[in-house]
Amino acid sequence: MLALRIMQALDGTDTRLLSALAEDPRRTVVALAQRLGLSRNTVQARMAQLEKKHVFLSFERRINPAALGYPLMAFISVHVQQQKLARLAGELAAIPEILEGFGLTGSADLLLRVVAQDAEDLFRINGKILACDGVERADTALAMGELIPFRVQPLLERGSEGS
Repeated sequence: MLALRIMQALDGTDTRLLSALAEDPRRTVVALAQRLGLSRNTVQARMAQLEKKHVFLSFERRINPAALGYPLMAFISVHVQQQKLARLAGELAAIPEILEGFGLTGSADLLLRVVAQDAEDLFRINGKILACDGVERADTALAMGELIPFRVQPLLERGSEGS
């Protein structure tokens, strides 16, 4: 629901600002203002409002785990005992190699994005996940390559069509 409220509150200027940031996230407020034909104060105020609305993800998402010595990525589908899900999420969050976790509908209950140093390390991480109280089963799939990197530019372009 929060994401829906955020998108409804964004106007054409916000979308243009976000698009310019997506093109070059290192642009300064002054450079953004020049690029968009807005005043520096307007850009600064808009940026502050976007930040308040939680539009920006953390900078942490831009750091490549391979640069930290974790070149192997896998997705682990986890089947859990539902009544233990809340506590289990905290226990899984304590495993540093788990980058993200999503609650799912369907056959699996959780989908974890995990990084590892190599296959042996992935086996160790998988064992830590299976050792968590409430985990019934885990199915692991190796990521062979990123075919579509994380992106929002197409959504921004689509959003600006209506403006």
